[in-house]
Amino acid sequence: MMVGDILKYMPTATVGKVTDIMERDGKVWVRLDFTDLYYDASTLTPADVSEYKEVSFKERESSGGYKGTGKMLEELHEVESEADIADFMPTGGG
Repeated sequence: MMVGDILKYMPTATVGKVTDIMERDGKVWVRLDFTDLYYDASTLTPADVSEYKEVSFKERESSGGYKGTGKMLEELHEVESEADIADFMPTGGG
């Protein structure tokens, strides 16, 4: 496995291009560009180039993928999140 190889993650049939390889705690982890996630190398197999669809940065942003997470967090911070605890407490006798 090398950076630039086209691999398929077998459990979901996700196909991507290798962008990084690292070893941690005795396991080899491979990052694929399609999801921008690391996968255990033992779950990846070589894929045919015809199975690979290049994902542009713009598509990744709009799909809410890894790169879009930052934007989603920014939007959450913009939402006012104050609530009165009385709204959640039971009232009345009993």
